Amino acid sequence: ASTAITCFTRGLDLRKEIEDVICPANCPLWQFYVFGDRVYASLSSICGAAIHRGVITNAGGAVRVQTLPGQENYPAVNANGIQSQVLGRWASSFSVTRTKDTTLEAVGRSVSTARPSTGRRSLQQGIRYCKADIAFLIDGSYNIGQRRFNLQKNFVGKVAVMLGIGTDGPHVGVVQASEHPKIEFYLKNFTAAKEVLFAIKELGFRGGNSNTGKALKHTAQKFFSLENGARKGIPKIIVVFLDGWPSDDIEEAGIMAREFGVNVFIVSVAKPTTEELGMVQDIGFIDKAVCRNNGFFSYQMPTWFGTTKYVKPLVQKLCSHEQMLCSKTCYNSVNIAFLIDGSSSIGDSNFRLVLDFISNVAKAFEISDIGSKIAAVQFTYDQRAEFGFTDYTTKEKVLSAIRNIHYMSGGTATGDAITFTTRSVFGPVKDGPNKNFLVVLTDGQSYDDVRGPAAAAQKAGITVFSVGIAWAPLDDLKDMASEPRESHTFFTREFTGLEQMVPDIIRGICKDFLDSKQ
Repeated sequence: ASTAITCFTRGLDLRKEIEDVICPANCPLWQFYVFGDRVYASLSSICGAAIHRGVITNAGGAVRVQTLPGQENYPAVNANGIQSQVLGRWASSFSVTRTKDTTLEAVGRSVSTARPSTGRRSLQQGIRYCKADIAFLIDGSYNIGQRRFNLQKNFVGKVAVMLGIGTDGPHVGVVQASEHPKIEFYLKNFTAAKEVLFAIKELGFRGGNSNTGKALKHTAQKFFSLENGARKGIPKIIVVFLDGWPSDDIEEAGIMAREFGVNVFIVSVAKPTTEELGMVQDIGFIDKAVCRNNGFFSYQMPTWFGTTKYVKPLVQKLCSHEQMLCSKTCYNSVNIAFLIDGSSSIGDSNFRLVLDFISNVAKAFEISDIGSKIAAVQFTYDQRAEFGFTDYTTKEKVLSAIRNIHYMSGGTATGDAITFTTRSVFGPVKDGPNKNFLVVLTDGQSYDDVRGPAAAAQKAGITVFSVGIAWAPLDDLKDMASEPRESHTFFTREFTGLEQMVPDIIRGICKDFLDSKQ
């Protein structure tokens, strides 16, 4: 049987040598990471590689994935709307080919029942895998007035019903924006559509200014907690309904929502008239508040009358899991510092293999000023901060900085180096939104204590992976590693064995991220 995967499932995520998978439709092409041509590095998106190869289109479909040995290099080729990237030596690869019937319609035939269905049933079958935690931020200001407020409630009720709310499906809540925001009900309060529909009908109109920015900020901060029903690993969405224009600044609220990993949609109804535009603080407010200014997160309705035809397209957007670019994932929400042994026993050529390992781990992550960040410290008896988390905010610059690290040569004081990194590298970001990881690489016995500094690092919220090579004592490696020590401790006899560990380190970071995710 074919396995349904996401747009961003990578070759290294599969376990079988040959596996049939199903790619979803409408993957965002500009978000794909693809390395190579015909033979793709296992770091690549499977669906991205399949589109690049011409096996499927962006309409999705079935793909056969075959695991292959690693290559010395992977070329960059532009094909079918996707620009693949150059990659040096990588531990494993894969190829993609067509299965007998590659259309999503065929896949649908194989899993659907033969009985006919109504239009509504058909839509809900199409979104039956929809999972989202959604806050409807409705307009309760004098801008909208009582009559249009009731029409807004009817529309939100229709959207809620069509979403197919259920225990394992979408969960919704409502916040009303007016002078002061009010959370009407949380995600945890109702898990059946008819209950939600009744609760929406009972909502009272509050009036006041449309302080949408204040309400958006309040919702991003207070609404999506585990105590209030938010679920781990499920996209968080705020749908802002706006009649006219906001009476306060919503740009800052949009930034805060993105920092919290919330995907903001704005449904605007009745744009400001030419006369009213003079009252709008910022006419570009929609583009600045939504998750991404790419057209997907903004939705325009001309009036509150006759809105039924707008329900289905909005529901389809809210259930497009892979388009939720502001969701926090292990790839875009971690800080990883590499603590690199520069002692004399390593030597120049082996030191380059260590840097290759670091580069290959870093390549897996989406590095940006609001995404994941990388830092590096080299140590002997002394420590040298090669670069910090805020020095480079693009992947290209980080990889260039790694290549330019010069080998120090000297003794081995790993404990002091961990203390230095905890204080000087992680200190400035300790209150930031990203989860912190430290990867320690060493080839020998430390001259100082490692247990105390590693415990202090872990107490400061840093997850520690220890990677030992050659003569590194296993006891030291385990003393440094986070719990469970077995899954955070790695060892290879030869420096050439490092490249085989890259997928395991990436998977380990992602597992820890998901386990800790609020």
